[in-house]
Amino acid sequence: MGKINIKFIVFIAFAVLLLVLAQNSLDDYSIRILNNIAIFIILAASYNLINGVTGQFSLEPNGFVAIGAYVTALALLSEDMKWELFQLEDPSPMILALNLGLVPALLLAGIVSALVALTLAFPVFRVRGDYLAIVTLGFGFIIKVFAINSPEFTNGAIGLNEIPSVSNLYWTGGIAIATVVIMLNIVYSKYGRAMKAVRDDEDAASAIGINTMKIKTYAFTTSAFFEGIGGGLLAILLTTISPDLFQFFLTFQLLIIIVLGGLGSMTGAILGTILVIGGTEWLRFLDGHMNIFGYDLGAHPGLRMVVFSIILIVVMLFAREGIFGKKELSDLNWFKKLFGKKDIK
Repeated sequence: MGKINIKFIVFIAFAVLLLVLAQNSLDDYSIRILNNIAIFIILAASYNLINGVTGQFSLEPNGFVAIGAYVTALALLSEDMKWELFQLEDPSPMILALNLGLVPALLLAGIVSALVALTLAFPVFRVRGDYLAIVTLGFGFIIKVFAINSPEFTNGAIGLNEIPSVSNLYWTGGIAIATVVIMLNIVYSKYGRAMKAVRDDEDAASAIGINTMKIKTYAFTTSAFFEGIGGGLLAILLTTISPDLFQFFLTFQLLIIIVLGGLGSMTGAILGTILVIGGTEWLRFLDGHMNIFGYDLGAHPGLRMVVFSIILIVVMLFAREGIFGKKELSDLNWFKKLFGKKDIK
């Protein structure tokens, strides 16, 4: 038998314990926030693989999240509901025939996203740096325009409603745990070392025999697969989607998360998600009426975003490479002392 790292076992056990405690002790509002955090952990970890680990400045996540959301929603909606929802044009026969359960729908969302990424990789990775960012940014706009102008497939600008809410915290949290574990295994594999070589110096990596195009395509399609699944879970959580939901702001949010946590660090992606997604909710009280020492300061809508932005600026001033940089939790000295290098055979 191969070696099973005890750190992974501890991580999985601790995460599962938290899921069980949260699902059985928190109210619906708190569970919804945790669902959102879990979904964004999936998106951030997968986005970090191409942007942080492989070092390709890609701005495509909103496009793949949109694909995953629409594929999952259309797969879960019944034929009768599709006839009821589609108002601009009759639904395509292919859309009517699409009817799957939760797991097949999410897998289909990931596969379709991965296939689109594979097709996109050949022209996209002919360029680098800022040019790559511009090309992938355009992809997100193309998907949005397609969704608006293809009402027989997506119901156009109206979007899709009444999406079955068939998921819960066990599903979103479980898939988030699986995503992080898979990403960490990739990072520590020979493919992960090749990705880091491409990130550090693509020309040098090519000179020592690494097929850089293959490695970038592998990272891109893997990232897209999990972004598609994350998009599907987001559609189930919201139960309604439209093209306007998948603006560039979604990509910008993910970029903030992985930069704050540390480009290339999956631990950083998790912590960044908790701080950004959870933080914006925890500071919501700042938008309402505040009473301090008997003085009514009134309501200040948007104040929480101002405070949150100041906190982000302060953090980035003292942590130029993000909170974790390129390190993982297992790289910290206290964690090494706690677990050492023990492996179970």
